[in-house]
Amino acid sequence: MYRILRADAIDGGVRERRRQATPSTAHRARARGHPPHGRPHVSDDNPYSEAGFKTLKYAPDFPGRFASPQDARAFVGPWLESYNHEHRHSGTGFHTPASVHLGTAGLIREQRALVLDAAYAAHPERFVNKPPTPPKLPGPAWINPPKETPAQS
Repeated sequence: MYRILRADAIDGGVRERRRQATPSTAHRARARGHPPHGRPHVSDDNPYSEAGFKTLKYAPDFPGRFASPQDARAFVGPWLESYNHEHRHSGTGFHTPASVHLGTAGLIREQRALVLDAAYAAHPERFVNKPPTPPKLPGPAWINPPKETPAQS
């Protein structure tokens, strides 16, 4: 839902200046039976794709502009392969997205725990507070979680 802020006369015509609905105006519109015209499920509201675009944009070798779509594809293809199979993400317990997706992250975490236990056994003085543990694995993440059905309740 948009509200007209003001109408300006430009070159003999009228231009409406609008702003997007605030949550309170959207709520009032819903109460009157009119759905708001916001953007509830569009790709740029996806925090995961937005984070990926930001990571790509700030990559050290990102050129800023591409001469053609083919140049963009030639850059993004290998970059995406590296991002998914080599780059370790803090939000996934320093596993690669491919490792989490393919289900190998649990085994890798167990192996990391063995290495950390061995390091603690060899040099406990290096660990001041407690024995080290690998980061926890992430749980499921949803952009739009599925609605519960009566059978799931």
